[in-house]
Amino acid sequence: MRPVRRPSAPSNQPRPPFNPLAARRLRAALGMGPEHVAHGMRVSYGLPHVTPDLVVAWERGIASPGGQELTALAGMLWCSPGELIGRPRSLREHRITRGLAPEDVARTVGMELGAYLRAEETDGWRGTERQSAALAHVLGLDLPDFVAVTGREDKLAELLRSAVTTRWQAYVRPVAKLVPLDRDIVEDVLQELHEDYQGHMAATLSWGGGATGASDSGRDFLDRIVENFWTAVQRTTA
Repeated sequence: MRPVRRPSAPSNQPRPPFNPLAARRLRAALGMGPEHVAHGMRVSYGLPHVTPDLVVAWERGIASPGGQELTALAGMLWCSPGELIGRPRSLREHRITRGLAPEDVARTVGMELGAYLRAEETDGWRGTERQSAALAHVLGLDLPDFVAVTGREDKLAELLRSAVTTRWQAYVRPVAKLVPLDRDIVEDVLQELHEDYQGHMAATLSWGGGATGASDSGRDFLDRIVENFWTAVQRTTA
């Protein structure tokens, strides 16, 4: 097998989370070999560096395609780019999943292209409330994804940890300001999380785990605090 050429992506353009198994299954379902996929990407999409060995490397998880390669691969496999990637983790990855160009998103949200690209590169969203609503709509973002891609998740985690370990009432307003949820929902969720955390700590101690056991259990709860928050929100609003 010839050495696989792996074109380097620019440092400020991380590759999307590729799903090797999905690519392999889709190709097999079409009855195509890696050589057919590579040939089509070279001829139809102008990517002369793509070889059968590179396609195999993608399918084995040894390498992953960049944005242009991913779009071409999706075209060859008759699927959307979103079918070839895992759960999006960033603003750029959500855009790629939707098969949109940055110009399309910038125009839809009413933002200069340069400003939008900076938001992708820095994972820092500075849009207005109207622009944020348009962004969520065009990218199909649910609330947890919106909070994550606009760079608010770390701050949310910090507030939630403080809320469950101290007086949760003091954090209703800061959390409600950070996350666009009704204040009553935030109150109910913070109270639930606080009680869960305190009860979990007390139960661990009563089971004879001692301070170390309680500490480990509490740390695990706090490590998953954002996940616990969204689970509680879903339960409260169901």
